[in-house]
Order: sequence, then C-alpha cells, then structure tokens
Amino acid sequence: MLKYFIKKFIFIIPLLLGISFLLFMLMHFSPGDPSNLKYGLNPSVSMSARENFNKMYGLDKPLLQQYAVWIKKMFFLDFGNSLIDGKPVMKKIMERLPVTLLLSGVSLVVTIFLAIPIGIITAVKRGTFFDNVTSIFLFAVYSIPSFWIALVLIFVFGFKLKMFPVSGMTPWFSSYLSPFFRVVNLFHHMVLPVTAIALSSIPSLARYTRSSMIGVLHENYIVSGRAKGLSEYRVVMSHAFRNALLPIITLLTFILPSLISGSFIFESIFSWPGMGRLGYEAIMNYDYPLVMGIGVISIFLTLISILLVDLLYAWCDPRIRYGAATK
Repeated sequence: MLKYFIKKFIFIIPLLLGISFLLFMLMHFSPGDPSNLKYGLNPSVSMSARENFNKMYGLDKPLLQQYAVWIKKMFFLDFGNSLIDGKPVMKKIMERLPVTLLLSGVSLVVTIFLAIPIGIITAVKRGTFFDNVTSIFLFAVYSIPSFWIALVLIFVFGFKLKMFPVSGMTPWFSSYLSPFFRVVNLFHHMVLPVTAIALSSIPSLARYTRSSMIGVLHENYIVSGRAKGLSEYRVVMSHAFRNALLPIITLLTFILPSLISGSFIFESIFSWPGMGRLGYEAIMNYDYPLVMGIGVISIFLTLISILLVDLLYAWCDPRIRYGAATK
C-alpha cells in the first residue's frame, strides 16, 4: 500500500508543474495590465513609476524567465506579494483556506449522507411511487444550473421567508456572542451555501448509487442470502452495498474536485470569505501572484483529493494495489 501511495504521489509533481505552467501563461496572455489597474488613469503617476512597479515585481522580464523564478520560489511556498496591497500571497491564502475547507467539508458530508441513502432506498424500492417521484426530482435538480439554485435559495429563504442569512459567515455583533452561539451562528450562515453546493452534487451521486445497487441486487448471492432467511437490512447493507461501493467511490473522484473548484462560484454568490472569493477578486484585479498562488493551492488540493479516492479504492479492492505493485 505504501509503494502504491508513493507511486501515485510522485505522479502529482509533473502534473502540478504542467498545469501551473498553463495557468501562468494564461494569466499573462490575458488582456489587462496590473500597473494600469493599480494606478488607473491617475495623471500624477508617471511612466517611470509604472516601469518601476513592473520591475519591482519582475513583470518586465521574459515570460519563461518569470516562470523559472516563480517555480524556484514555489517549492518554498513563496508565491511573492500581492500586486494590490503588497501583502504576502501565502499569508492571504492561509487566512482564507480554512474557511473554504470548512464549507467544502461540510458540503461533502451532507452530500454523502443524503445521496447514498436516497440511492439505496430508490434501488430497493425500484418502480414504486417513491422511486418515480424521487427520480423526477433528482433529474429536475440535475438539469438546473448550480448558480441558479443558489440564487433561488437566496430569494426564497433569504429575502422572502427571511429564515437564513444570504451573505458572509458571521454578523457584525459576533464578537459579543459566547463561543457556543458563535458556532450556532456560523452554521446558521452555512445553511444556504451548503444546501446549494449539496444540491449540485446529490443528484449524480444518488442516481449512480441507485444504478450500482440495482446491478448488484439481482446477483445470485443476494438471492441466496434472502433464501437463507437473512434480514432485508443485512442483505442490502452487508452484502449488496459493500459490492456496489467501488463504482460509487469512482464518482467521488469527480465530486471532490468539483467542490474545490465550485468554491469560486458559490463563495462569490454568498459572499463567503474563503479562498474562492479571494481568487475571484484576484482575477478581476489581475493580481498575478495571488491568482497563481490560489491556482496552485487549488490544483494541489484537487490532486490530493483524487489521490485519496484512489487510495480508498485500492483499500476496498486489494487487486488494484497488488496489480500496481507488480508492474
């Protein structure tokens, strides 16, 4: 298992370098000039001041040379300073990263604990009224753009019913609350963004779980288990679900990265002060060092999540790690 992990982790390094190179070139070839955005059309700022700005941040050098310098610093987690406020990029990211991981982690837990039971129940009750209604609802939610779901939740539960906050993660008076009520207030602010993120992932995971379970429930060993008098719960959970788990784990390979990349959309909509919103603001301001830092951290987290899913897959099916070790 350790050899399998090392082999997969080593593969991440060239992949990370390749994606970072594409991101670096994409940012520098995009229209816009950081010096113009910083100083605007201020006539009091001379051209020499703009040239000094570009020279200070190395923007006057050839792109490949800029990338080589950036790569050397990246291995020491030094992404430079922000072009907007001059603060270290890594410091700004670490201030926002825990907030993004909290939102993504809670959303993932909610997605798994809702989607998988729904898929199992609809598979067991295949063809019933519950299965038909649930399938229609899941297909309807799946066909709706995720950002539109977020806007509907804000309009209905935020403005009309006034049940949940529509932006931020803490109110202005949070410093006057006790630690317990701060946590309660935090989760109160998380309801709408977590619901929006979960609704964008639940339909695909639930339908995939249903299909996987249906394929297993007709196997001979399931029929034999029922013939031996085993309870329906034991047949479904101990035998059917265990063998249907591997295809479900495969789908997590796509869900985990989507949670990280989707933070840019949902954090911007709900004004959630995480890394995704920081990245959106950096893109709008052409803050190259900050965009590259957030991009690399997001890519690394995505690749690590895929690696964790691969390890979970190998743990569930020993044939995978044994086959990889013999190659």
